[in-house]
Amino acid sequence: MDTAREWRGGQRQLLLLAAGLRAEGIEPLVVTPPATPLLHQLKTAGLASASFPMRSALDLLALRRLRRLLVTWRPHVVHAHDARALALLDGALLGRRVHSPLVATHRSTLVPRRTLRARGRVDRFVAISSAVRDALVAAGVTADRVSLVYPGVSARDPVPPRDWRRECGWPGGSLVAGVVGPLTSGGHQEELDALVAHFPAALRERIGLVLLGGPASGRTTLHGVRSYRAGYVHEVQAALAGLDLLLHPGNAEGLGTAVIEAMALGVPTVAFDTGGIAEIVAHERNGLLVAPDDVRGFGSAVARLADDHALRATLAAAGPARAKQFDTAHMVAAHLAAYRDLIERSVV
Repeated sequence: MDTAREWRGGQRQLLLLAAGLRAEGIEPLVVTPPATPLLHQLKTAGLASASFPMRSALDLLALRRLRRLLVTWRPHVVHAHDARALALLDGALLGRRVHSPLVATHRSTLVPRRTLRARGRVDRFVAISSAVRDALVAAGVTADRVSLVYPGVSARDPVPPRDWRRECGWPGGSLVAGVVGPLTSGGHQEELDALVAHFPAALRERIGLVLLGGPASGRTTLHGVRSYRAGYVHEVQAALAGLDLLLHPGNAEGLGTAVIEAMALGVPTVAFDTGGIAEIVAHERNGLLVAPDDVRGFGSAVARLADDHALRATLAAAGPARAKQFDTAHMVAAHLAAYRDLIERSVV
C-alpha cells in the first residue's frame, strides 16, 4: 500500500517490487489512491490494484474499505510503503481479524510520529540503507526487526536521452545539471535559492538547472541561473540520460535512488554527505561529496566538476559498475526473504 499522489523514487521501487514478485509466481495487490501515476503504471503493467480516496490517516471510510479488502484478499503479508499507509493499515488490522504480518518500509533518516506510534505493532521494518536502519534502531526498534533492503535499478534497453537544451531553449554549449531531492518541492524555494546563490559567477553563466520533482511550471530563473521546472517525470532513464551532472542537495535522504539511476547511465553526482548517500557515492571515485549544509562548498564542487572534463569522465565511467550492485533482482529477493521469514514465524 502506498498513499502518495506523486511519482517519485518510492513509487518506482514499489512498481519494480510488484513486477518482480509476479515474476516469482507471487500475486501482489497494490493499494493506492485513485488517479495517481502509480495506479496508471500498475494498470499498464497488468498488475492487480485497488484504489480509493485516502484523505488522512484517520479517514474512517478508507479504513472500512481497507478492512473489507483485507478480509476478501486474505494476504499472507501486508506491506505499508509510507507513513500514512502504515497508519491506515495499522488501524485496519486492529484486533488482528486478518492474521497477516505487518511490514513497513522506511526511506528517511527521520522517523515520523506516525511510525513511532505504530512501531510496536510492526512485525518487520524494511530500511533502504544502513543509515535508515540505524535511525530506526535509535528510535527504539530492535535490530532483529529491521531488514536492510537496498533499492533496485531495473536493467532496460537504452533509450534516446531527453534533449534538455532544445526543450528548454538553452545554448548548445551550456552544461545541464539535474536537481533532485526535497529542495525541488515548492516548499523549499528559499533553500534552493540560497544554494544557487553560492554558485561561482562563471558557473552561473554556463549552467542550466533541470528541477526534477515538485511542481512542473516550465522555464524560470534562480539567482540569474537558467532553470526549468520539469516536475515529476515518468521516463526517468531518458530524463537522467540527458544530463551532464546530477545534483542532490538533500539533508535527510535515506539513500537516493535517482543517484543510482544516474550512475547506471554514467551521469556523475554532487551530493551532501548525509543519510545514506555515502553508501552509494565514493568521494572522487564515482561522485563528489560535500560536508552537510556547506552550500559554498557544494557550489565549488559543482564548478570543479563542470570545469574538469577529465574528472567528470572518470567519475562517469565508474558509475555503471557501482549501480550494478543495486540490482532489482536483489531487491525483490531480499523482500521475499523477509516475507517468508515472517510467514514461517506466524505459522509457528
